[in-house]
Amino acid sequence: MAYVDGFVLPLPKSKIDAYKAIAEMAGTVWREHGALDYREWIADDVKPGKLTSFPQSVNLEDGETVVFAWIVYASREARDQVNEKVMKDPRLADVMKPDAMPFDGKRMIYGGFNLLVER
Repeated sequence: MAYVDGFVLPLPKSKIDAYKAIAEMAGTVWREHGALDYREWIADDVKPGKLTSFPQSVNLEDGETVVFAWIVYASREARDQVNEKVMKDPRLADVMKPDAMPFDGKRMIYGGFNLLVER
C-alpha cells in the first residue's frame, strides 16, 4: 500500500532560487533511489487563519512563504529503504545539514502517512 512523507516549511522569499536548486537535486536523488513521486509546491493562495492555517503552522515571518511537499513510496518498508539510501548519497551530504538549508528547520513540520482514501 502506498506511503507518503509530507512536510510544510517556511521559506524566506529571498532564498526561493537556492531552495529550488536543492529541491530539484533532492527530487532526482529520491526518485533514483526508489521514490515513486516527489513534489514541492510554493504558497499561492495561503492566508493566515483565526485558529489554524499553513502560515500559523510554521510560525511564518515577514518576508517568508510556505512550501508544501510530499514524497510517495510503494510502502512504509520501501520508504525506510529509500530514505536510508538517500541519507548516504554524497550528492546531498552538504545540503542536508541543518545549517546548510535555506530555511529554519526548527519550524518545519513533517511526518509519514499511510493511505486512507484513493479515488
